[in-house]
Amino acid sequence: MSLKGIRTNDKHIKNLANIVEGNRSILYKKEDLLAYDCDGFTIHRRLPRAVVFPNNTEEVAKIVKYCHEHDLPFLARGAGTGLSGGAIPLNGEVIISLVKMKRLISVDFENRRAVVEPGFVNLKLTNSISDKGYYYAPDPSSQYCCTIGGNVGENAGGAHCLKYGVTTNHILGLEVVLPNGEVIEIGKDGIPDAPGYDLLGLLTGSEGTLGIVTKITVRILKNPEAKQTVLAYFDNVADGSQAVSDIISAGIVPAALEMMDQIAIEAVEAAAFPVGHPKDIEALLLIEVDGISAGIDEQIHQILEVCKRNHVREVKVAQSEEERARWWANRKTGFGAMGAISPDYLVQDGVIPRSKLPEVLNRIHEISREYGLRIANIFHAGDGNLHPLVLFDARKPGETEKALKAGSACLQACADAGGSITGEHGVGIEKREEMRFIFSDEEIAAQTDIREVFNPKNLLNAGKLFPTPGRCLEVKKEEKSVTAS
Repeated sequence: MSLKGIRTNDKHIKNLANIVEGNRSILYKKEDLLAYDCDGFTIHRRLPRAVVFPNNTEEVAKIVKYCHEHDLPFLARGAGTGLSGGAIPLNGEVIISLVKMKRLISVDFENRRAVVEPGFVNLKLTNSISDKGYYYAPDPSSQYCCTIGGNVGENAGGAHCLKYGVTTNHILGLEVVLPNGEVIEIGKDGIPDAPGYDLLGLLTGSEGTLGIVTKITVRILKNPEAKQTVLAYFDNVADGSQAVSDIISAGIVPAALEMMDQIAIEAVEAAAFPVGHPKDIEALLLIEVDGISAGIDEQIHQILEVCKRNHVREVKVAQSEEERARWWANRKTGFGAMGAISPDYLVQDGVIPRSKLPEVLNRIHEISREYGLRIANIFHAGDGNLHPLVLFDARKPGETEKALKAGSACLQACADAGGSITGEHGVGIEKREEMRFIFSDEEIAAQTDIREVFNPKNLLNAGKLFPTPGRCLEVKKEEKSVTAS
């Protein structure tokens, strides 16, 4: 194959170009690589060695095999919307971009499943099957541009995961290129809960450290008969939090149950889709229920009564699909809207028990005061998945570091409340050290042992997910010593 236009002394780039159609499918010049030095976590940046664009599984496997044989670090990348630095090439990796692998391969409406390539955009799947009355449930805020392959890597969630679950609950099968270039299929027949090890569950959310997904079989759902959405305004965050608990305690499982605090409301009202939220309220709830038509009105009535018992200032039901869509567009611009009120922001992603909402939100408010930085809160209140957004100005010396410390303190508050340091954004490089908040050294060592089974050379996305070596390695040495003796 002609390599006309490839001007470099790097033999590896020339050899990789041979695999992916020469100069049409590889980037290696600095000015071209700048767009790949980070993902949605922009605080850290590093240039890759090259970016290659395979067209199919065969090319991915050849690239991986080449990197494995020549000890070249590499990683996979989708749309680059990840928020924890999982696609940042810390070690000058060869980035394998999967954006050309964007086909909807097949749809099986009878068995309610579809097969897609990893570069297929999340929302495009729903749009492709909606005329038949079906949709794909996982709906991260970036669903209009994030890819399903990336969703698998991070086990992405979304507003409607309270009722329908996160990505792992909708994956029926995967085709995976292992770090040595071998191609395997898991859940080939799309049978849920197959006997044996849960390899689908292991790979989904492994943040691209165990293999590169090249084909995905997903579950699709029939559109619900009916759907209604409620918007409630509270003068007190504690009242809104109590309403969340009371709705669930009443036996209602909404499709979505979202909360925004005053700073978040300020941002979304200043951005692209303002809907006229009062500026002086402390919190709002966006609540959606769906299902068979016969039960929806009763659920809405119960939700309205719960809100009233918790001193709601105003509560209303969307009167049209257009109004409902505006409310959701307003909510889904939440992260990006922070740019309207702050030069920079850091998104965090912790999980807590619902009963601890008032306590943890108070602690986040204290952290805001301690660090002198505003912190907005937008989150999936129904399942306790918090998203504190630390607002800062990177142009001010020391403020970026201060924001990182404030973000870490928010995660510590989640861990102290019996929760987790991530619900859907992943660990990446952003939360590596915070893994120690919830896992012992022995538990981290066990997880790295699993990684070594798949990725023994640690060439695939190295430096992600796990803390810097320390006691974990000592634990392994002790175990090997005991075994040897």
